[in-house]
Amino acid sequence: MATRKSAASSAATKVKRAAAAATTAKATRAVTILRPVDELYSFWRQLENVSKVSKYPVAITSVSDTESHWAVSGPGGKRLEWDAVITEERPNELIAWQSKEGADVPNRGRVRFQEGPPDEGIEVVVDVEYTPPGGKLAALFAKLTGKEAGQQVMETLRRFKALMEAGEIPTIEGQPAGGPQAPRKGKK
Repeated sequence: MATRKSAASSAATKVKRAAAAATTAKATRAVTILRPVDELYSFWRQLENVSKVSKYPVAITSVSDTESHWAVSGPGGKRLEWDAVITEERPNELIAWQSKEGADVPNRGRVRFQEGPPDEGIEVVVDVEYTPPGGKLAALFAKLTGKEAGQQVMETLRRFKALMEAGEIPTIEGQPAGGPQAPRKGKK
């Protein structure tokens, strides 16, 4: 009888894994930044700093040295929250995390800091795996509207690069126009 139970349990586990895989999304994005690795790692390790470079609203609160609470605006403006724990850390090399049980958006990932091409800086690579709220249809809608996690990670990395290399994040906010300007009459 133990064989039947273990076979049934194994089959149930496989079904659960298949269902989770069907709704799990993954994204890997990278950027090369011309700054010392210790500066990049130190900035990112202070998790609240991530909200400074994110274009999208995110509130991050450190609960301890390895735990944090995250709150973001999800589909339809719904507030989504989760607690995360750092699962692996190698200074100037890697920060890995995983959301805790009960997360509105179950997720895990890592940020790697590695040597880039000679004289071009450090490659910062972010890998994220998450369960999109609302399933596949909501994930497709998010992708079409530019709010898919991979798109958000890339935008955050671009802004991180700008802040680290130039000391500021370029913006067109507050500008009278963000596109090409038409020539004034009589001027070429």
